[in-house]
Amino acid sequence: MRADQWGVAEESGLNPTQAHVLTFVAGRGATGMRVRSIADHLGVAQPTATDSIGALVRKGLLTKVADPEDARAVAIRVTPAGHDVVRGLGLAITSAERALETLSMKEQSTLLGLVIKTIRALQQAGAIPPQRLCVSCRYFRAYVHDDEDIPHHCALVDAPFGGRHLRLDCPEHEQAEPEALDAAWKVFDRGADDLPMST
Repeated sequence: MRADQWGVAEESGLNPTQAHVLTFVAGRGATGMRVRSIADHLGVAQPTATDSIGALVRKGLLTKVADPEDARAVAIRVTPAGHDVVRGLGLAITSAERALETLSMKEQSTLLGLVIKTIRALQQAGAIPPQRLCVSCRYFRAYVHDDEDIPHHCALVDAPFGGRHLRLDCPEHEQAEPEALDAAWKVFDRGADDLPMST
């Protein structure tokens, strides 16, 4: 996967860190992100994030604007050219994706469930910053439908969905309160062990 990131980023004239910064900021909406938040997400020192952001600004892919929540602060926002690059990065088919396509839908769902569990464990250990997972969202309802293909429910869009549609980075994510988050996780974790994911 790291080799894939290098290859796709290089085709766009970026290094992997710059590609990661660009896609992260692009997924955070029109208000932009502060440098500190970007650094925290990447798990790097602020000077490292600042260097990548500076390079992307010089390339015309990011821009610095006044933070709408604090006029004294600076927010980093994606430019139209940056959005074009992000779309190109998203369309690139990597060898990792080709490998995943060899798995059955059930195997893909099982793998996704394991990735979600791993991410949650890493977050609880403080090893990675919070991710915008379905299972940590205030709108997520685990295993509330009898249909094993679409057992979950998103209260934001008021629709059921399947295990293979669980998101690892949802732009509409709103963090659940700790008590609700723990309760939802217990239902999800127990259900994931007892019931098949979407096939």
